[in-house]
Amino acid sequence: MANAMAKANPVCDLVVVGAGPYGLSVAAHAAARGLGPVTFGRPMESWHAMPSGMFLKSEPWASHLSDPAGAYGLDAYAAAQGVRAEHGVPLPVSFFAAYGDWFARQAVPAVDERTVLSVAPAPEGFAVTAEDGETLRARTVALAVGVLPFLEVPGPLRHLPRRYVTHSSHHGELGVLAGRDVTVVGAGQAALETAALLAEAGAGAVRIVARTDRLRWNTLPPALRRGPWAALRAPHTGLGCGWTNKLYADTPGAFRRLPAATRARLFDSALGPAGAWWLRERFAAVTDVRLGHRITAAAVTGDERLRLDVEGPDGAAVLETDHVVAATGFVPSLDRAGVLDPALRSALRTVGPAGAPETGALFESSWPGLFLAGLLTAPSYGPSMRFVFGADYTAGRLVRGVRRRLRAGGGGGAVGRPRSGERAAGARA
Repeated sequence: MANAMAKANPVCDLVVVGAGPYGLSVAAHAAARGLGPVTFGRPMESWHAMPSGMFLKSEPWASHLSDPAGAYGLDAYAAAQGVRAEHGVPLPVSFFAAYGDWFARQAVPAVDERTVLSVAPAPEGFAVTAEDGETLRARTVALAVGVLPFLEVPGPLRHLPRRYVTHSSHHGELGVLAGRDVTVVGAGQAALETAALLAEAGAGAVRIVARTDRLRWNTLPPALRRGPWAALRAPHTGLGCGWTNKLYADTPGAFRRLPAATRARLFDSALGPAGAWWLRERFAAVTDVRLGHRITAAAVTGDERLRLDVEGPDGAAVLETDHVVAATGFVPSLDRAGVLDPALRSALRTVGPAGAPETGALFESSWPGLFLAGLLTAPSYGPSMRFVFGADYTAGRLVRGVRRRLRAGGGGGAVGRPRSGERAAGARA
């Protein structure tokens, strides 16, 4: 269907690159506004690829995809399936992935499941090239590629083949590591849940290696209906309880106006690594937890194991293991957004120490007509953009920006606008 649309309209108004929670939400808002978006990507692909046994960390009421009428929330899907989506009761990730598929069928006119290889400048806007070589022309593009392009692996492990080192996002079922000695690097939810799942899947040995000096665990969330004093002291938000979280959740636009240094500090520190309250009992099966340790070097040994040199509170030590899973998160660096043509990528203004693209008002980048959604916008709009919760704030505003850009004559800036993290950091759009 998307191909037919492309042939009928050689230059479309909007192409959405990505079909995860942000991409589908943007497409739903764009469709409702009559823009006829062409959406590329396999719906909820990275969510479907997660191991069975994983659960959502966010509350169900904070995990809705966004459509203008609010008709296709997670609660509506759960009701249709005869499932109660309750506060304080974690839902399986597989259920959330199926919800995203349902949302796409209900709210998005068509999804072209091909992968986009390139977004490049072109007359009247952009040239979007799919994996089979077909190119679609678009006046505006919304880049919503999720987190996978931005995965982070510690430096000493990056040179090792995937046979020995993987990122936690690489894994579907973990039974392939049964009977093996596995070291998980990290201290956040992904690391702790992966370690627990490995123990449950029959790994020969599982250990955690983390730089932090202690593991942090979220507590059981208080009831939604509470007395006025309790609610005032620690209000519920889609990012957790508390006034700081409420500011992050409710005012991403205000975050964007903070000084660059303040934004960078908050991006690095806000909502740091922590395990979900419901995981703690399961994690008890992982008994080898080495905190305050960092890997300084890694090499394959003669018997095809890994030798890890680590530094810890008691000095240097050596670990031998069969496999390392790096559950070390994602870094929203523009240099990792390989789908963008090099000329376009090098022209974008950046913000923050990692070099994320600067995101101005209504989620437009410094290149007219190129809009951004999801993790890439977190250094500009704050921590909520690292979670599904941020899709609702993003989608309607981004589509408003697209409509404004189309009224102004579409996209297509001039190549050569300088990329400057220092200068752009203080810029205002």
